[in-house]
Amino acid sequence: MDNYRPGDANRTDVAHIGKSVVIKGELSGSEDLYLDGEIEGSIELRDHSLTIGPNGRVRANINAKNIIVHGKVDGNIAGTDRVELRKSAVLAGDIATQRIVIEDGAFFKGGIDIRKDQTPKREQQSPAQTQTSTPVTPVTTPSSSPLPAAPVSSTRG
Repeated sequence: MDNYRPGDANRTDVAHIGKSVVIKGELSGSEDLYLDGEIEGSIELRDHSLTIGPNGRVRANINAKNIIVHGKVDGNIAGTDRVELRKSAVLAGDIATQRIVIEDGAFFKGGIDIRKDQTPKREQQSPAQTQTSTPVTPVTTPSSSPLPAAPVSSTRG
């Protein structure tokens, strides 16, 4: 069972909902949650992590900071930081997140919206990285043109 708990070892405030528990309605909280039961409605854990265990069955829209899915989810997922679909995951719904992991064997039917980090410090620290995120071969010959080399020219060697 310990393999399915949220990854932050420093946190001890993890609520646990067992596999025999069935919830219909809105679920919200201010601590990390391990859900191995069944829920129908909505899940709201904005600043906390949600782990859906292998027996978990969720028919709800989910909003949490980090979301790890081992079980079955029918609904949209919004993970403000990260979403992981493990190999036993079954997801029918859309994902909106900054970072995503989909393991080999996971089932996913829906769309993915990768959102940029909203904190401006990331852009200030690495403006060169954001400009060169696509691979471009640098031009080593002097040029009088003030424009950068077009990506098409990178195919020449």
